[in-house]
Amino acid sequence: MQKISFPGDFIWGCASSAYQVEGSWNEDGKGPSIWDTFVHTPGKIAGNETGDVSTDHYHRYKEDVALMKELGLDAYRFSTAWSRIMPDGSGKVNQAGLGFYDRLVDELLGNKIEPYICLFHYDLPQALQDKGGWPNRDTAYAFADYARLMSDHFSDRVKVWFTHNEPWVSAMAGYFSGEHAPGIKDPLTGFKALHHLFLSHGLAAEAIRASAKQPLKIGITLNLNPVYPASAAKKDREATRRMDTALNRLQLDPFLKGTTPLQEFAVGKVLSKSIVKPGDLEKMHSLDLLGVNYYSRTVARYDPKFPVVAAKQVFPDGNEYSRMWEIYPEGIYELLKRIWKDYFTPGSVKPGVDEKAAPEIMITENGVPIPDGVDFDGRVRDERRIRYLRTHLYQVHRAMQEGIPVRGYFHWSLMDNFEWALGYAPRFGMIYVDYETLNRTIKDSGRWFAGVIRENGFEL
Repeated sequence: MQKISFPGDFIWGCASSAYQVEGSWNEDGKGPSIWDTFVHTPGKIAGNETGDVSTDHYHRYKEDVALMKELGLDAYRFSTAWSRIMPDGSGKVNQAGLGFYDRLVDELLGNKIEPYICLFHYDLPQALQDKGGWPNRDTAYAFADYARLMSDHFSDRVKVWFTHNEPWVSAMAGYFSGEHAPGIKDPLTGFKALHHLFLSHGLAAEAIRASAKQPLKIGITLNLNPVYPASAAKKDREATRRMDTALNRLQLDPFLKGTTPLQEFAVGKVLSKSIVKPGDLEKMHSLDLLGVNYYSRTVARYDPKFPVVAAKQVFPDGNEYSRMWEIYPEGIYELLKRIWKDYFTPGSVKPGVDEKAAPEIMITENGVPIPDGVDFDGRVRDERRIRYLRTHLYQVHRAMQEGIPVRGYFHWSLMDNFEWALGYAPRFGMIYVDYETLNRTIKDSGRWFAGVIRENGFEL
């Protein structure tokens, strides 16, 4: 059999987020976030479930780090809860909140696992939402103050920082469609939120670097999907271009080119004049590390009823699906190739930018929800997840063989957890969590992944 081998310095990890795993939603001085408010509003979450307890990572972090060590992880990407550290989003600092992350970071380092901090993963302090949330430009400056505090406190130990996880989802699911907290449904508001989230990255990057105690890398993770037309019809091809601009270029252009395609949309033309201030794009264009979150592709069909893009996603028959989306391993290869061609090859970056200073690329999320269960002998036989991992890692390796320098791969997620509006039904973890007892069990996929890390590759 063919052996798929990765470079010796390739980074293997898993990821999670604060609201999805920590629990302890109102403990030790933590303030409420928009997700605390949202989940306690009846009808917003499947089964009216909440993250109040979740996997109780707040109290069980030592057990969880021990499991990470057993898996052999090089790094763990986790988010910090802004309202646990600054209950009102600004001003007073909650030392107990900082203390939890102190203990977590030290436990990771003590087990030779590199901590990768992400400062924001959807959970805005409710106090800032009460002042307008991300559509309010002031929130971007509050975020920079939070980033400065975190850098001043943790940069002696943490070398890799992500400002945001999937700002597109925070804006569009939270303020455009209302599926996520804070549940606002307004296209103009969604685009305002997106611009200020992007701006806050640049402001935070400045703040982190200014207070850093050692050389470090600053990145952002983006949810990206290659987009394909549902047919060869001209309207479908045009719809695909608009969908790709809305899903991919709208995110990649500001961070990698210092430009924006916002004005290509009618709503964007209005916003370009009212909210994009001189210097905003230059501030956004500040990146050492691009985190790529890939789950599936998008197949687009022209539909004039859909706002902004006049296109809707369709799901081709005959393909494999999880309970959430199509399983399309080739998409991660095609996405990496497209990013490299459009943003990293000579001539693709903004004139005047040092092309040698291009950011590193890393897969920061990739995974699949499987309806797992514990068998009679205590094992979780998630063969479908192993197949998913094998096929996607093969496609990452394929891209690397063609010259795309991917630095690492992080599986989503470390353990089963609260999956936002879908509650606890989707299970993404390599570690099974019994939500009644909170007992943890490493799944067969986790054992397989541990072998990949140990061998730095796998047999194909």
